[in-house]
Amino acid sequence: MSAPKVVIDQAPASDWLTINQRHLVAELARLRTMLERHADDRDRSEFFAPTFADGVPRVTETAVPTAVERLVATFGLSPFERDVLVLCAGMELDAAFPALCAFAQGDPARTYPTFSLALAALADPHWSALAPDAPLRYWRLIEIAPGTGPLTQSPLRIDERALHFLAGVQHLDERLAGIVVPLTPAGELVPTHRALVDRVVAAWSGEAGRPFSVVTLTGPDAAGKRAIAAAAGAALGLQVFAADAAAIPSAPAELDALARLWDRESALAATALLVECERTDDAVQSQEAAIDRLLERARGPIFIARRESRVLPHRSTLALEVRKPTFDEQRRLWQTALGPAAARLNGQVDVLVAQFNLGVAAIQSAGVEAAASGIFEDGTRAGDALWDACRAHARPRLDDLAQRIEPAAGWDDLVLPVPQRRTLQEIVAHVRWRATVYETWGFGRTGSRGLGISALFAGPSGTGKTMASEVLANELRLDLYRIDLSQVVSKYIGETEKNLRRVFDTAEEGGAVLLFDEADALFGKRSEVKDSHDRYANIEVSYLLQRMEAYRGLAILTTNLKSALDTAFLRRIRFMVPFPFPDSEQRAAIWRRVFPAATPTEDLDPDKLARLNVSGGNIRNIALGAAFLAADAGEPVRMTHLLRAAQTEYAKLEKPLTDAETEGWI
Repeated sequence: MSAPKVVIDQAPASDWLTINQRHLVAELARLRTMLERHADDRDRSEFFAPTFADGVPRVTETAVPTAVERLVATFGLSPFERDVLVLCAGMELDAAFPALCAFAQGDPARTYPTFSLALAALADPHWSALAPDAPLRYWRLIEIAPGTGPLTQSPLRIDERALHFLAGVQHLDERLAGIVVPLTPAGELVPTHRALVDRVVAAWSGEAGRPFSVVTLTGPDAAGKRAIAAAAGAALGLQVFAADAAAIPSAPAELDALARLWDRESALAATALLVECERTDDAVQSQEAAIDRLLERARGPIFIARRESRVLPHRSTLALEVRKPTFDEQRRLWQTALGPAAARLNGQVDVLVAQFNLGVAAIQSAGVEAAASGIFEDGTRAGDALWDACRAHARPRLDDLAQRIEPAAGWDDLVLPVPQRRTLQEIVAHVRWRATVYETWGFGRTGSRGLGISALFAGPSGTGKTMASEVLANELRLDLYRIDLSQVVSKYIGETEKNLRRVFDTAEEGGAVLLFDEADALFGKRSEVKDSHDRYANIEVSYLLQRMEAYRGLAILTTNLKSALDTAFLRRIRFMVPFPFPDSEQRAAIWRRVFPAATPTEDLDPDKLARLNVSGGNIRNIALGAAFLAADAGEPVRMTHLLRAAQTEYAKLEKPLTDAETEGWI
């Protein structure tokens, strides 16, 4: 069965409904007369007489196509199939039709039309109209009531969607209502998105009469893809509906029914479908085969929105990458969203744009939230409110992929040698002033490669690598997310890159601080390529470094063993921060800071405690254990509690606690 013709941008006359109603009444009158003539050997006194001399009323041609004529043209109905459809419509629209059908068939119980009646009473009958692949049944314009009798004797009924269409009422098929939702075109698009709309319009304008190319919209900006699809549809006179890929049925029979219903809908109401494959969970990934079958069967205009490009096996494709608005476009969006208040932010709009890669909808929403706080008279407070609103918008999707750490540590909590602290402060400066350097001073205009800010924190466990990450996130007022690389790395080819892509694509919007723990799980020395596994392992490392180099936020790698990392990869990291095992003086400084101000302590000696040859992480464990022991005893924390806690920690480390370390404690 060939695809129905999709009518695009057809504007009916203002009085089309009146014309259509009169035309439909005339069509029904013509069918009534044909049934009467078929029953001319019976008493027809209860029926009205023929209107025209030849016994069959003529239907006047109209200047604009009526609903009946559009159905005929769209689905290629023969004159006989047209009359069968109108006959079934008469059962719903004219109270006289049931009795007339019974009289014409000579059976008072058969108050419904059948194919047998149509073949006998209507002009130019043909048996092929009954075939399942003929237009009436294939496009489900009519329904055959199930039963045990012959096909030709089964009751016929017009489909509800077709009936509404004949009456001039556009109404989405209720079988689609639970799967698709209409999209409303947004306001003015940014120039880069408007250019993509123009490409869709140019492609689809020349494709009437044949299957439309599928337009694939890729990239992380889901809202932007929706806006582009809706705008392109509006420009072509198409109403765009969106469907979640997870709602597409996978059973072949259900999928075929959906494809037919949608093709019929796109022809009747000039619609386009946007299939959203935005989710990356297994439920959506398993739908790829169903989506491919849908594209193979459906012939109307379809958009596919997904994060990554993918070759479609059965349809010609126009692939478009939808990126977030550019730096200048986002700045103008912020200025529009904030109105006069933007001038009072003292350049903070550029800082927002540099840090948060938001789309149109998110910028507008964040602007409304900040404006509702009523603090725009104070530029500093307004900037803080906007910053927090942007963080909140970027946070939910990343929470599903990584562990968010609430940064509580500050510079005073961090005990490190001066060179390391200076390097950490340089990292803060790079993140904070990248808008000035990359955009205003032009360093970012030659491409994104090498502009990402990456750091490697190397040192033994417990030396403060995670705390330093917290300090940076706290200073920058950014969210900190911990990604365990040992969990991300997969033995299956391609899965590691997919996992990393999900993390980076999601984090791009908010520029969060990404902490990749256990980097040596992936960054071991590059092996000599002996088999496919070695080759793909090197590809995974290269992919991570590539994404880190382009990431607009700060990405931190941690490792306990720097010597295990390949120097070729280390050269692509911008900052190297060694975290040494703390010496006695540094351990004493950690002991002075480890207890919160509210913790009751008595006669603690940081210099004696510093003789414990352990890292900062172990010091914290000992202090915490001692606090619980003191609380249980109803006492302030004393050296006796710390001794018991130290014994427990050393036992966990399988390390002997020497008398020299605890001499003079008690």
